[in-house]
Amino acid sequence: MFENKPMEEARNEILRMVKEYCDTYHNQKKEFKKGERISYASRVYDSAEMVNLVDSSLEFWLTSGRYTELFEKKLGEYLGVRFCSLVNSGSSANLIAFMALTSPLLGEKRINRGDEVITVAAGFPTTVTPMIQYGAVPVFVDVTIPQYNIDTSMLEEAYSPKTKAVMIAHTLGNPFDLRAVKEFCDRHGLWLVEDNCDALGSVYTIDGERKFTGTVGDIGTSSFYPPHHMTMGEGGAVYTDNALLNKCIRSFRDWGRDCICTSGQDNLCGHRFDRQYGELPIGYDHKYVYSHFGYNLKATDLQAAIGCAQLEKFPSFVERRKHNFTRLKAALSGTENQLILPIACENSDPSWFGFLITCKEGVERNKVVKYVEEHGIQTRMLFAGNLTKHPCFDEMRRTGEGYRIAGELANTDRIMRDSFWVGVYPGMTDEIIDYMAETIKAALKA
Repeated sequence: MFENKPMEEARNEILRMVKEYCDTYHNQKKEFKKGERISYASRVYDSAEMVNLVDSSLEFWLTSGRYTELFEKKLGEYLGVRFCSLVNSGSSANLIAFMALTSPLLGEKRINRGDEVITVAAGFPTTVTPMIQYGAVPVFVDVTIPQYNIDTSMLEEAYSPKTKAVMIAHTLGNPFDLRAVKEFCDRHGLWLVEDNCDALGSVYTIDGERKFTGTVGDIGTSSFYPPHHMTMGEGGAVYTDNALLNKCIRSFRDWGRDCICTSGQDNLCGHRFDRQYGELPIGYDHKYVYSHFGYNLKATDLQAAIGCAQLEKFPSFVERRKHNFTRLKAALSGTENQLILPIACENSDPSWFGFLITCKEGVERNKVVKYVEEHGIQTRMLFAGNLTKHPCFDEMRRTGEGYRIAGELANTDRIMRDSFWVGVYPGMTDEIIDYMAETIKAALKA
């Protein structure tokens, strides 16, 4: 088929066929029928993602390469940050963001074992896992309802001389009170890490400036797992405007090495064999000098190729999420005597990840969820509910060491008991949104 054809011509023919294949066999739209399974989230893609994926595979570079560089550049430009690093998952992004703050390069501001980090228990565990594994102490603060974000009135009570950072997520796309948290961090000289994995595209207005969440603090993180705002299958990103933090982030991502050469690159600094590091001999190969105890957490170029196509669509994804959220909330109007509906944080414009509902007294969450699920609508809890109640905390609860709680976690426990959420992802049509509202209303009467 390709005999005597130039490689570029053969490549273009393959990509044309891939586009035709995707257009023919993928994403065939069909009319929604009530009772069909409605996922809380799913991939939204077309032939552009598949063509990019095959284009990258034909190069067979496999590790990070040209698509990775392009994705990091484009995501950084979208967010308005100087430095962006692609990694293999959102969990890895949180790991690297936290570990960067433990670097000796940060001097007295580095997080040491035994230092404290303020966070919340009503969220996903990988925001907290890096602290526990390193030996830092998470300090858990309650959240508010119906914003489901950190109760900023408790920050001062959570603070101690050992506090070095605040690391919290924007819940289901709803930004936490960045003005209050940032002011608290600045006043006490603390690092701020924004877990932005569920909020990519959300905007917060601070000091009169509209900024994307993830870019107000010192470091932001994202996830590109299929249910998230955009996807590359597995994948994540860490971003910052701080050049020193970026150096730490890159080192921890790339085996902990001191060298900044990309894959397949040698001697970018021009001093590969003429310097001395640690107690190594002078001239030891800089590509094998390690300034941190790091990892290999890079993504592949195949993933980045998909991400590049997703980024082109991303603004439309955000708008559709907002549309679906607004339509669902309007359709649930009149249920406020039985349900607490979500409210956006003041000064924010959320890129909603989900629609979070809390059942009021007299309404059994499990009964509502069972009815909704039986009618084809997938639901989710607010992740851990209260992370400190989980088996992974059994040993720490017994010893009373390894974490502490500031005040009480009353709302966190209520969320664990009474809250659930449904999706608003951009693949949902108005018919699906309306059916979800009808079903939730019917569940309240059942």
